[in-house]
Amino acid sequence: MNAVLRVLVVDDHAVVRRGVIAYLDVLDDVEVAGEAADGTAALDVLAELAALGRTPDVALMDLQMPGMDGVAAIGEIRRRFPSVQVVVLTSFGEIERVHAALGAGAAGYLLKDAGPGEIAAALHAAARGEVFLDAAVARRLAQEIRAPRSGLRALTAREREILRLVAEGRSNKEIAAELVISERTARTHVSNLLGKLGLASRTQAALLAIREGLVPPTV
Repeated sequence: MNAVLRVLVVDDHAVVRRGVIAYLDVLDDVEVAGEAADGTAALDVLAELAALGRTPDVALMDLQMPGMDGVAAIGEIRRRFPSVQVVVLTSFGEIERVHAALGAGAAGYLLKDAGPGEIAAALHAAARGEVFLDAAVARRLAQEIRAPRSGLRALTAREREILRLVAEGRSNKEIAAELVISERTARTHVSNLLGKLGLASRTQAALLAIREGLVPPTV
């Protein structure tokens, strides 16, 4: 008989948490170890369970949460509790979110229309050290590999925002102040987006942003 898989459920909506827990309760080889409403609470619950010697095998976690969001929480869980795998269960399937979650250390990515069987398969795959992806998400990743993004589509949401600010004539210092990041980070983002776009200067970037309609042309 397989060992029982212990799972922490993390979602900021109580109704969703109750529904997910009800899903898991019907599975003979899965036990709900605890629940939390956001990333910070998840870390607190994990610390309490670890102190009791009852650390979960997997955290099943939403991405869009107040305070510490899912991506940040994934990174912290993997850093503080490396034995705990994380499977994302979210309403959002945008490829940028998938990349962010997997990059932070997630071992699975499911959409909230997943059924109990699919959730169970993802949890067990994560516990085995494998990666389980929702079928639609896997198709998007495959399409991206076959046809890599170019132009503005190659930029992350943050890079697009910085490109808009560059096109408005903002300096790195002004960009940093606007986005509440360090000037060094702003400079790195600018350098990265120029590289992705194959451009040599901020002026070229501004012209591209105007041409693509990211910002209106100056009069």
